[in-house]
Amino acid sequence: ASIKSPLTKFLPLGLGLLYLGKQESVEATAEVSKTFNEKIRKYCDMTLLSCAYAGTGNVLKVQNLLWNCAQHLEKGENYQGPAVLGIAMVSMAEELGLDMAIRTLEHLLQYGEQNIWWSVPLALALLCISNPKINVMDTLSRLSHDTDSEVASAAIISLGLIGAGTNNARIAGMLRNLSSYYYKDATLLFCVRIAQGLVHLGKGMLTLNPYHSDRFLLSPVALAGLVTFLHACLEMKAMVLGRYHIVLYFLVLAMQPRMLMTVDENLKPLSVPVRVGQAVDVVGQAGRPKTITGFQTHSTPVLLAAGDRAELAMEKYIPLSPILEGFVILKENPDYQEDS
Repeated sequence: ASIKSPLTKFLPLGLGLLYLGKQESVEATAEVSKTFNEKIRKYCDMTLLSCAYAGTGNVLKVQNLLWNCAQHLEKGENYQGPAVLGIAMVSMAEELGLDMAIRTLEHLLQYGEQNIWWSVPLALALLCISNPKINVMDTLSRLSHDTDSEVASAAIISLGLIGAGTNNARIAGMLRNLSSYYYKDATLLFCVRIAQGLVHLGKGMLTLNPYHSDRFLLSPVALAGLVTFLHACLEMKAMVLGRYHIVLYFLVLAMQPRMLMTVDENLKPLSVPVRVGQAVDVVGQAGRPKTITGFQTHSTPVLLAAGDRAELAMEKYIPLSPILEGFVILKENPDYQEDS
């Protein structure tokens, strides 16, 4: 493929996905990538680095990626897009790093070059996937009215990604306003329609979040699907708005239900009362601290929003998994006695 073809960008990405989360084992391949054609060398290097350290929270790699974002590009170079996405991929591991990365991306918007602007909305989307944080929503709303259509289209699709499967009323309202604002521009209207579809993903029953088990495990398949889609969005005009809009289907890899469903030992559905509330960080606290706050009691199956946690409201059953998420098998508690 010629270097000018938009599909060429998927070659380094395919290489990077082989090393997804593998950390140091990428180094030999990264050395070999330095011998490639100079037009794609830096792009390949950034992609390999960001894939290898995705979800690790490695601060030194984030600094390295930021240093690359601060460079002034020569004509024809375009490696800063994957570098900005890389910042999000590495720092999505835990809450604190995630908030710091969001602030860093705000600074990139103020001081970065034009081509960084195209990728910042996509990086914000990856950090808050299916988790509509107010400050990120406002930033993306501002960028969705940008005069540069590349920035606007990236911001509109990112609005869809942060609200994916949440039915978030505020984002749905923003997208309705955007569809009347861009009613004459077919390409941006197409982006608005995609975003609207994402917000109401599976009628609000699905999520795109690659983390599960209370942010303890990262699904590499889901992350690969998201990263592939975001890399395609870096070439918005040629890929998503051009001949290759089929890349939208990569998002299917990340879709999973966000219901909590309880079943008995024969896998028959079992409806039990559960308390659902905002998760509280109890790491290192003595005794049996409360793990959720501001809870409501519902009967399963029940939907869990981003940052929600569930616990059983009765002692008749014992869950076979410490984390109540997805499908959970319950067995009867032998010591349970009903109050007369």
